[in-house]
Amino acid sequence: MKSVWFRAAAVGVAALLLTAAYKRAEPSSVMADAANAFLNSLWPDQKAKVSYAFDDDERLTWHFVPTGANYKPGDRELRKGMPLGAMQPFQRELATALLAAGLSQQGVIKAQSIMSLEQVLLILEGAKPVNRRDPDNYFITIFGTPSAKGTWGYRIEGHHLAQNYTIIDGKVSDSPSFFGSNPAEVRIGPRKGLRVLALEDDYGYDMIESLDKTQQDVAVVDKTALKDIITGAARKAALNGAPNGLSAAKMTAMQYDKLMTIVELYASNVPQAMAEKRLELARKQPKDATFFAWTGAVERGGLHYYRIQTPGFLIEMDCTQDQGNHVHSVWRDYANDFGLDLLKAHYSASHQ
Repeated sequence: MKSVWFRAAAVGVAALLLTAAYKRAEPSSVMADAANAFLNSLWPDQKAKVSYAFDDDERLTWHFVPTGANYKPGDRELRKGMPLGAMQPFQRELATALLAAGLSQQGVIKAQSIMSLEQVLLILEGAKPVNRRDPDNYFITIFGTPSAKGTWGYRIEGHHLAQNYTIIDGKVSDSPSFFGSNPAEVRIGPRKGLRVLALEDDYGYDMIESLDKTQQDVAVVDKTALKDIITGAARKAALNGAPNGLSAAKMTAMQYDKLMTIVELYASNVPQAMAEKRLELARKQPKDATFFAWTGAVERGGLHYYRIQTPGFLIEMDCTQDQGNHVHSVWRDYANDFGLDLLKAHYSASHQ
């Protein structure tokens, strides 16, 4: 009898452990654990720099230009939060863990590689008394009190990297999400040939090259490339006018697969559970309301820009600055940037 009870108890404990492991694997739980471990490693003055109220206006402020602690006053408003360069080694390790909590392996590799390109730019541009090219100028800011089921958020941001997360009742919003690369391809030195965002660029070319001439004439909305992504660092993603470009409804099955390959690439920058949410959103978009648009040269190597525009989300990529050796790419969720849709549902439920 005792052995039966023991086996039943063991099964129960195993089930609890499995359940606990599953809960720990949920993105909101992983993020909360990582954020609290990071916060607990900080001195009081450091924690004060990192921490903001959840409803602070700063939460909706983001950008991807090269500002930071080493940028001379008056050039541009300095970033808020705490830079990696001001952290002790053990604090920096925990900040890196927080970065990894919101990204997939693919996303972490991109983020770390983008940070490392600051050293390449420093060498290419030459040392200056005050230089904004610094791999340590990436800032952590936390809004509210981290909790797996609470209401809070965090931002990891610096030159060409801006990741914004909002957690509401265990659900995660992961946009705006920006990755950039300058140079797009390292052309000299020991890292020659490195292309951090190679697939974002190459898959765009694969898409435009798959179209016949009639389709290309519709997809190419301007033969002059846009100078940058249209939405920039706006708080609300918006494009003026009706969507243009080639409708997915006018694509062959193979062409539509190529379009979805681009979407999957952008979705896969975040952990699997979050990536599936992005893909679920993408699959819900009607083909006749999904458009692929291109500006600039169709031939590889020229200045170019593309976007995938749907009623639910927007992808933009440009390679136009520095003679076409400078990439910007972004994922925007029209309704849920900064978790605004999640907040709306949360407050609605609370009032009821």
